[in-house]
Amino acid sequence: MTAVARFLATAGALGACLAAAQQPAPPAPPSFAPSNLSPAGVRSLAANCAACHGTNGRPAPGSTLAGLAGKPSGEMQTALIQFKQGKRPATLMHQLAKGYSDEELAALADYFARQPR
Repeated sequence: MTAVARFLATAGALGACLAAAQQPAPPAPPSFAPSNLSPAGVRSLAANCAACHGTNGRPAPGSTLAGLAGKPSGEMQTALIQFKQGKRPATLMHQLAKGYSDEELAALADYFARQPR
């Protein structure tokens, strides 16, 4: 490699480094909204359960899925935490429960416990 070629390669590499150094820092990752534990927020969270467990935790007649309406809050909260930790067998619940905070799971358990069967 000639001296001129080495100079041009070095200058090109240096220019690329300087250009990269002058780029703005990448944006910070998005910050998500805190859990919405208001009554309306908990109802919205509970609506996610309706596809499998029925509206307000009452599945369709003859369904093999657990009804949630009227179950004791503590029992449901324990089950939800066990799903979240992978300590209770499930097909989907262990994956779904991981998307909720412990506070949200407790609020959901309380919500469904208050629903009439």
